[in-house]
Amino acid sequence: MFTKQELEKYARTLWWGLTTARTGEYKPGDFVLLRYDLDALPLAEAMFELLVEQGIVPVPRANLTPNMELGFYGKGTEEQITAVAAGEKEFMGNLSGLISLIAPASLTHLKAVEPSRIGKAAVARKFLRDIMEQREINGDLGWTLCAWPTKAMADAAGLTLEEYAAQIKKACFLEDDDPAATWAGVFEEAQQVKSWLNGLDIATLRIESEHTDLTVNPGVSRQWLGVSGHNIPSFEIFLSPDWRDTQGVYFADQPSFRSGNLVRGVRLEFRNGRVVHSDAEEGADFVAKQLSMDQGAAQLGEFSLTDRRFSRIDAFMANTLFDENFGGEQGNCHVAVGASYADTYAGDQRELDSAKKKELGFNESALHWDLVNTEKKTVTALLTNGKSLVIYENGEFQY
Repeated sequence: MFTKQELEKYARTLWWGLTTARTGEYKPGDFVLLRYDLDALPLAEAMFELLVEQGIVPVPRANLTPNMELGFYGKGTEEQITAVAAGEKEFMGNLSGLISLIAPASLTHLKAVEPSRIGKAAVARKFLRDIMEQREINGDLGWTLCAWPTKAMADAAGLTLEEYAAQIKKACFLEDDDPAATWAGVFEEAQQVKSWLNGLDIATLRIESEHTDLTVNPGVSRQWLGVSGHNIPSFEIFLSPDWRDTQGVYFADQPSFRSGNLVRGVRLEFRNGRVVHSDAEEGADFVAKQLSMDQGAAQLGEFSLTDRRFSRIDAFMANTLFDENFGGEQGNCHVAVGASYADTYAGDQRELDSAKKKELGFNESALHWDLVNTEKKTVTALLTNGKSLVIYENGEFQY
């Protein structure tokens, strides 16, 4: 599906993402975790070689196969699924980078597994993510991720494997002579949008579409981020709002695969910051159980908008990485229930401890689940001076 040249371009693009995502510079001898699904082995090999050429010490780790996951979550005791191997804390505490290559061989193999078991495993390992987050805040770590085409994802998206691979190549600019240079150009365009948004004194945002009427408070000391190198591809502009003021109804018209389950038509009703009622056209019980994973799972961690002029993605891909960056005719907005992103704090992130997060309304959870709305929508900002300003309409930022 990919020529040797395209593999090399993909690897160089990921290196651009990894180095752009980290505020500190990489130096020879740094450890970078290369995590991959088995189907992505060709890209993993190309990435491994490039990391070696850059003086990095790559640490390759294959993800669990679908059968392994089914055995682990389906048959493991609670002690087994929540156990963390000795040395993991120390390993994460010395890691300088993470590259994840997503290539699931199955999307629904965990459908029969009780979702709370998967949730318990995530909660038990949250402290590892906290370590990585703190290292990123200190400029000691960067991360990026991408997808590799698999039959499971292609089938779920209603595409042939070749069509799916073509969507990835188009979305990641792999057909360009120098994809990393193209990404650098997108980065500069996104900087203009972020500067405009960060210059507005926004009190609240109201998102209106056929099935959504949601009000979000961006929060105090927040900054809009996006196109940071973290995800390849990524065209979204986002922030982590003050979860406490979320009000109204949000509808995700785009399907979502998560933890081996398919959900469609998710509807969330927020009151005083929390989901008070959830429903779905398919997978309603799974949605409810995800929202009960921990205290923060039913609260908002992210609000995001994608401009259709940036994104080349015009097909459902059955993969959140692509679907949350859908361009199409109307762009998209998405929210994430669960964990906030600490780097959307506009102050010195080193001072953003648990107490400060609580004070400012940053949400904490082991869950982070992106739910996408691609309906025609208008996003109106109520400014602190009392004026209203449409910031997003017909799939485009109005800057």
